[in-house]
Formats: sequence, C-alpha cells, structure tokens
Amino acid sequence: MVEFNLPPNSRVKEGKTFKAPAGAKRVKSFKIYRYDPDLGENPRLDTFEIDLDACGPMVLDALLKIKNEVDSTLTLRRSCREGICGSCAMNIDGTNTLACLKPIDEVQGDVKVYPLPHMPVVKDLVPDLTTVYAQYRSIEPWMKAETAVAANKERKQSPEERAKLDGLWECILCFCCSTSCPSYWWNGDRYLGPAILLQAARWINDSRDEATGDRLDQLEDPFRLYRCHTIMNCTNTCPKGLNPAKAIQDIKNKLAERVL
Repeated sequence: MVEFNLPPNSRVKEGKTFKAPAGAKRVKSFKIYRYDPDLGENPRLDTFEIDLDACGPMVLDALLKIKNEVDSTLTLRRSCREGICGSCAMNIDGTNTLACLKPIDEVQGDVKVYPLPHMPVVKDLVPDLTTVYAQYRSIEPWMKAETAVAANKERKQSPEERAKLDGLWECILCFCCSTSCPSYWWNGDRYLGPAILLQAARWINDSRDEATGDRLDQLEDPFRLYRCHTIMNCTNTCPKGLNPAKAIQDIKNKLAERVL
C-alpha cells in the first residue's frame, strides 16, 4: 500500500463500494485511491466492480468508464491514450506505469490504483508536478548555439551523432521513474531525479548544442546529480523501456573525463 501520499497522521480507510450491474459475468474490482483536500477528510479506497465485457482492455478504459458512468467526481489526468503524453502515469498494482498501456488482464486479483508515490496529491489520482517541472526548467531543455547558420538551413547531424540521442529523446516526462527512486523520495528538493537527468543527457549528447560545458558545470553538485546510487528502480519501471540509470552514468563519466 502506498502511504507516502497521505497527509500527516492519516491512513487510507475503506470507502464506498459500487456494485457491477446485475447479470455481469466477468467482474473485476478496482480499488481506487480517493482524496479531496477541500473536504478535510482522510484518504479512502473506493471499490468499483466493473463488467469487463462492457469495458476496454486497459486500466485507463476502466477509469474512464468509472468516471463517465459511475462516479463523475473521480479525478485523473489523461490525454492521448497511446503512451505518448505521459498524463495518465499512476501506481497500478504496485508499479508506476501508464494507465493507457496497462492491460487489465495483467493484474491478478483486484486492481489497486494510486497516484504516483511520494508526491503531494492535488486530488484523487492527480499528483502535484510543480517541483519536477521547476527542475525541468532548471536544466534549460532547449538548444543553445551561438554559431550562426545560413538562412533556411538546418543544423545537420551525421547518422552517428543522431544515434547518440536514441534512448533519450523518447522520454515523455511521465515521471514514473523519478517517483520510483528512493534517492528522489529522500532528496527530491535537491536531487534532480532520473527523469530530469535523462533529459539533461539528451541535450549534453546533442552534437548541435554548444553549451555542453555549461550544462555539465550545472550538474556537478553533490545533490543535483550524485544522489543517484544506481538502484535501477527507474529503469525497471519506465513504461517506454528507457534506461535513465545509464543516462545518469553517462553524465558522471563525462564529468570524470573532464577531470582526467
């Protein structure tokens, strides 16, 4: 059970149960974290019994069915439904993932759905992403180049240079990795976390960018970078199959090479 989203001195209690329609043959129970700070009440787990024969195959399909047909007050983020936007990141069956990519049939027993762990909760399944987006801005995630190019010309890369960005540009900033990282749980105010450091590596490895030295200088800090202890939770949970731990190690190697 994810207890880290809770207000001080509170526990998740059992909430309401919404039964499946009469005659439903394939019923699955969804236990969903509910919390509304405006009510001043402790969080609870509401149980929704869903007829899988009248529902799409993904957890997001069930959540939208619940919101549209059972309880319109359920609050969550979602957009693309294709694993591209990262909006529907949440903790499902104990793992951080995207609800739109998580098949219901993969979950044995009840489907337990919580917001991303170790982050303040705005409401229900919606975490407050203010801090992580401020950290994202801090790495200046845009190309920096002083060298002028001719009008209507591109900044070209060789195939080999472009290949260095593979495994980096695909990040959708869902923050499943950062919220699975114990180092980020403990030092999230100072450690940038795997999602932001992977994004930093994307620009450090871009041959068109001319601020590599400055970018490395900004990361050479006991907390911003070196709180990573290669626990590998980030890589294990990434719904896009990326390897943030490898990207972080690549940054450390580049800093070590500068010293040598």
